[in-house]
Amino acid sequence: MTDSRPRARDSSPHRGALPAEPRPDEHDRPDSGPRLVTVPAGGVPFVTDTPGGLRACAEALASGTGPVAVDAERASGIRYGQRAFLVQLKRTGSGIWLIDPEAFEDLTPLVPSLAGVEWILHAASQDLPCLWELGLWPDRLFDTELAARLAGLPRVGLAAVLERMLGVTLAKEHSAADWSTRPLPESWLTYAALDVELLVELREGLRGLLDSQGKLEWAEQEFEHVRTSPLPGPREDPWRRTSGAHRVKDRTALAVLRQLWHAREDLARHRDVAPSRLLPDSALVAAATAQPRTVPALRQTTGFHGRAAAREAPRWVEAIRLGRERAADGDAPAVHRRGGDGPPAPRMWRDRNPEADARLRTAKPWVARHAEHLGLPTENLLTPDTLRRICWDPPNPVTPETVEAALAERGARPWQIDQVGAIVTVSLLNPLPGD
Repeated sequence: MTDSRPRARDSSPHRGALPAEPRPDEHDRPDSGPRLVTVPAGGVPFVTDTPGGLRACAEALASGTGPVAVDAERASGIRYGQRAFLVQLKRTGSGIWLIDPEAFEDLTPLVPSLAGVEWILHAASQDLPCLWELGLWPDRLFDTELAARLAGLPRVGLAAVLERMLGVTLAKEHSAADWSTRPLPESWLTYAALDVELLVELREGLRGLLDSQGKLEWAEQEFEHVRTSPLPGPREDPWRRTSGAHRVKDRTALAVLRQLWHAREDLARHRDVAPSRLLPDSALVAAATAQPRTVPALRQTTGFHGRAAAREAPRWVEAIRLGRERAADGDAPAVHRRGGDGPPAPRMWRDRNPEADARLRTAKPWVARHAEHLGLPTENLLTPDTLRRICWDPPNPVTPETVEAALAERGARPWQIDQVGAIVTVSLLNPLPGD
């Protein structure tokens, strides 16, 4: 039974770690279902939140062997941004470490200990940005979620993959928790520790499965692509992504929506709270449409009810005024946003570019059938965006060599080009006739 006494905060995270619950023997569990794991084998460590503790973590990781399992917990939808509020690490011979990044400027003291070490993450692209903010980045990567996709597993969530590959299931209860809470409850720490408890064993199982399927080299190319891809930069006109903004057709209203979005963003950043917790997008759209000029009128607008809305009402009224003023000065955004550098939606192709439409209608099902034959999702064989772009704007002339070069330019990996290059070439040269 797990000790439920309050935990001390300390610089020696593993001294006094809670004892593990005994795991049932393999022969004692019924064959009808997976074995439930409720606590790590070595117990749940204390949270590392002092310089001494971080040094101890670095020393332990340096003395460990093999890859390191890594995970991070954020407070998405609660705090501003996507920074990590807990980082979990496990390496053979080092044990599990739970680090509070809020206690440190960054985690760069760990970098020398992880030099050249392969990181194991599940859905790495979700956690790598917040780890980069802390000064951490892998030299090598194994993504268990991506590996499961390439292996053709029907479900790729961590719990499902563990059950399929290792015959275990985890006690998972706090995925949507507010990880900015301090101190973190004991049950949350157990949940977090379990996220890295079995990643090393899972990596071995998935690696063996991919090798048996002849896909290990493909996976290694995919992992390296994830590791070396640049992090997304700031969006152009991010306010346009406000849910419901497409319904705003008036330029003055769009200028007001833009001003309201920035006012909400500034306040959310200052308060360190998710913008949607201040005002929902629907409230911004309603105010941009109605453009109330007084606080009482604003309070009658959808989404501006309650004490929080009343307290900040002057801020929103001022934003509306500034938006109207900027529009009157000629600074109003266009109603229709530019579609970027990509092709239009495929539903428009038949009228706008029937030849491209024929090429896409030919290539798309052929690529899908080949992906099914290989036992992996179509989007992992070739992204829909890449296929659309090359069908809309094929190389000239169309030859196997020019198609391969065009696919590579659009980010396709060598294994993908080997698998779909001929399919795409034939589709571009000999598209099926229209209906």
